[in-house]
This record gives sequence, structure tokens and C-alpha cells, in this order.
Amino acid sequence: MQSQTPPAAADPETRRTFRQRLLTRLFHIYFRLVRSVTFGVRAVVLNDRGEVFLIHHTYVPGWHFPGGGVEVGETAATALERELAEEAGIALEGPPALHGLFFNRRISQRDHVAVYVVRAFRVEQIKQPDKEIAAAGFFGLDALPEGTTQATRRRLEEIIAGKPAAADW
Repeated sequence: MQSQTPPAAADPETRRTFRQRLLTRLFHIYFRLVRSVTFGVRAVVLNDRGEVFLIHHTYVPGWHFPGGGVEVGETAATALERELAEEAGIALEGPPALHGLFFNRRISQRDHVAVYVVRAFRVEQIKQPDKEIAAAGFFGLDALPEGTTQATRRRLEEIIAGKPAAADW
């Protein structure tokens, strides 16, 4: 399952539009009012063909791991399962392995992300573009799509090449 790669600049994290910056800021103002710390999850879904599942959002540039925020009253594991179903059409078939917790200071001084490695899963449906996800698919580790974010690449180097995990996203 391979998707079209949208056009991308050299560093997709720096070419956010005014609308994207505004939406991100509004989300974080809202979260600041209802949460003291924001906490999210990301899934590094790896198949037995040496591929990783990545998504391209409609509201932020670049290719990322599927994931999202942990809701009030929800465990990280439940949030991971929910986000994989919503953003990837993927269901867990075994426990994911926690790779690490990362401070995402690029978003705010209060954002943290738990990254899980998922190797036991099944694809329940081919993810089609929608309001949130512009494109999604499995990509070879040696052929990541143009625009794959630096944070995504760093996590893959840590997981695949065994490099030490950084504290920051």
C-alpha cells in the first residue's frame, strides 16, 4: 500500500502556512485551559517487509507516524489503539513496545509524546484520504517519502539503527 507523495520543501516542519500555525496555536490554547500538560502517542508500525507506516495530515506539512492526543480518562494504550484505527485502519494483534517518552518543545513547553513500536498488527482497511489524513501508506525504510519530518527520521534511527534515544521530539 503506497500513496502519492504531496509536494514538499526540504524541511516540512518550517513551511507551515499561517492557517496551520493558527490552528496549532488555537488547539494549544484550548488544551492549556483544560489540561496542565498535553500528552500524545505515536505508533511506529513496522511490517516484515522492512516498511514503516506513515501519514500525511491535511493540516500540517510532512510525513509522520500515526498518533494523536490522549483524551481525559483514556490510557496511552487505548489512545494508541484508537488513533491507529482512525488514522491508519490498523488494529493491534499484540502489545506494542514503548520506545520512549519525548518532550515536544516545538509545539509548546507542555507537550509530551509516547512513542510505541508496533510489529504485531493487521490492516483492517486501506486508509483513504479524508478531512484529517491526506495520504497514508507503508514505505521502505530506505525509501522514505520526500518531506518525512526530522523527528520521524530520528525515531527510526533510534529504533532501527539502535542509536541512543533523544529526550526531545
